[in-house]
Amino acid sequence: MSTILRRYHIAALLGAAFVAAPLAMPLFLHNTPAFAQAGLSAVPGPVTSGGSFAGIVASDKPAVVTITTEMKTQEQATDDATPFEEQFRQFFGEQGIPMPQQQPKQRQPQQAEALGSGFIISPDGYIVTNNHVIDNATAIKVTLDDGTELPATLVGADPKSDLAVVKITAPKPLPVISWGDSDRLKAGDQILAIGNPFGIGTTVTAGIVSARGRDLHSGPYDDFIQIDAPINHGNSGGPLVDVEGKVVGINTAIYSPNGGSVGVGFAIPSDQAQNVVVRLMKDGSIQHGFIGVQIQPVTPDVANAIGLAAAEGALVAKVDADTPAGRAGIKTGDVITALGGQAIKSPRDLSRMVADLSPGQKEHVTVWRQGESRELLITVGGNDTQSGGQPSTDNGQQQGDASSQSLPMIGLGLADITPAVRQALNLPQGETGTVVESIAPSKPAAEAGLQVGDVIVSVNQTAVKSASAAKAAISQAGKAGRKSVLLLVQRGDAQTYLAVPFAHG
Repeated sequence: MSTILRRYHIAALLGAAFVAAPLAMPLFLHNTPAFAQAGLSAVPGPVTSGGSFAGIVASDKPAVVTITTEMKTQEQATDDATPFEEQFRQFFGEQGIPMPQQQPKQRQPQQAEALGSGFIISPDGYIVTNNHVIDNATAIKVTLDDGTELPATLVGADPKSDLAVVKITAPKPLPVISWGDSDRLKAGDQILAIGNPFGIGTTVTAGIVSARGRDLHSGPYDDFIQIDAPINHGNSGGPLVDVEGKVVGINTAIYSPNGGSVGVGFAIPSDQAQNVVVRLMKDGSIQHGFIGVQIQPVTPDVANAIGLAAAEGALVAKVDADTPAGRAGIKTGDVITALGGQAIKSPRDLSRMVADLSPGQKEHVTVWRQGESRELLITVGGNDTQSGGQPSTDNGQQQGDASSQSLPMIGLGLADITPAVRQALNLPQGETGTVVESIAPSKPAAEAGLQVGDVIVSVNQTAVKSASAAKAAISQAGKAGRKSVLLLVQRGDAQTYLAVPFAHG
C-alpha cells in the first residue's frame, strides 16, 4: 500500500511518499500568529547582503527549536492512516502520480520517539509547530539552539489546520522571529527553510517559491506555498523565512518517491496561520464554523446556463434542511457569491471563510438564484454539528407516463421514474426527476460526463419530475439562446451539477 504523510518513528525513518518533516511526521508547516495581534514583539531579521544569507541565519536560528515527543506505545497506537494521509493519497491518485510501496511495518519499541521542529514566537516561551508533530504525544521536550533541553506543555492544537502551540519556561527571555507577509510572496521569490532534518542538528536550506495556492484537499485551509528548498524528516513545524528573515510559512510536507527531498515541499502561509495560532493561545482549541452545504466550482458553462456574469462563486450542489444553510434558506442550485460582505471567487474561498467563523456568529450571505441576487442571514454552526441533518426528500410517488423523450441536440434520452425503473436502478422511494435512458457518443451530454442511470433532478435550477418536463425545460433553454443548460444530477449518494453545452452547426 502507498503511504503519504505517514508518521515515522526514529526507529523507522524512510519509506513514504508524502513524507513528514518531523523525523516521524509529515512536513506540514503552518504559520504562527501575528505579533501585533498577540501583543508580542520581535526583532526583524536583516536583509541579505552581498548574496549571503549569513545575517538572516544568525538572527533567526537561535529562535528555531527541536521538538522531541514520546509517543504512545505500539499497543496503544493505531495503524490506521491519518486523515492527512488519506487526503494526500486521494489527491495524488487523481493526478496519476505513482506512490511508492510502503515498507513492511516493524514492531516499535515500548518508548517510541518522534522528532520535529518549531519556532519561538514570544520571549516567555510560546512555540509554534505542526499538530502532527505533537499528536498522540505523552511527553514533549524542546531543545533550544544552544543545546538546552526543557520540558514543554501543550497549549492548544488544531488538526484541521495542522497547527499546535507548546510552551516552555526558561530562566531568561528567549529569542523570537518576526512575522512577514506571506501574501506578498510570488513564484520565484527566494526563501530559506530552517529545521532539524533527521535529527542531525539545526540546518538551513535555500530555494525559491515554486508555486502559490496549492490545494492538496487536506482541509478548509489548503493554500500551500510550494518550495524547492530541501526539507526532510524532522523539518516539520520549522519556519520558512523570506529574504528579510521574517516568517512567511511553516514547513509541513514533502512529496517524495524515496523518503528524501526531491525539491517538492509545501508550507502553510503565515497570513493564514496567524489567526489560528492566536486563537489557540487564547482558548487552547478552535471550533471551526460550519454551514452544511456541498459546493462545486462555477464553470463558464454553468455561469452561462444560469445567467451569471462571471464564472465565480460556489455552486451549491446539496444542502441539508437540518443545518445552518438549510435554516437560512439556502437552496440547491444557489451560487454563493459573498459572505459577510466579502466576495466569494471559488469554493475554496467559501470553505476558508466559513472555517474562520465562530459558531453562533451571524453573517449575511449573498446568493444568485433564478437570475437575481438575494441576501440571506445565516447563523453559523460549529464542528459538532457537521454530522447532523439528513438531506430532505420528497416522499410522494411519481406518476410518470413512462414515455421516453429524446434530445438529439445534446445527445440525451430520458425516461420517467416508474416503479420498474426505480426497482431496476435501486432508487429510493423519495427519488424524483427523470432517468438518463441513453447517451449518444461524442455528443455534448456524453462529453459533459452524464451516464446512463443518472437521475436529473433539476434543469437550470428548476426541479423536474418527469422526462417530458425535463425535455421542455432543456429545449426552452436552447430556444432562449443559452450556450449551455445546467443539470443537477443524482448519482448514487452524490449530487453534482453538470453544464451541458448545446451543439452548434
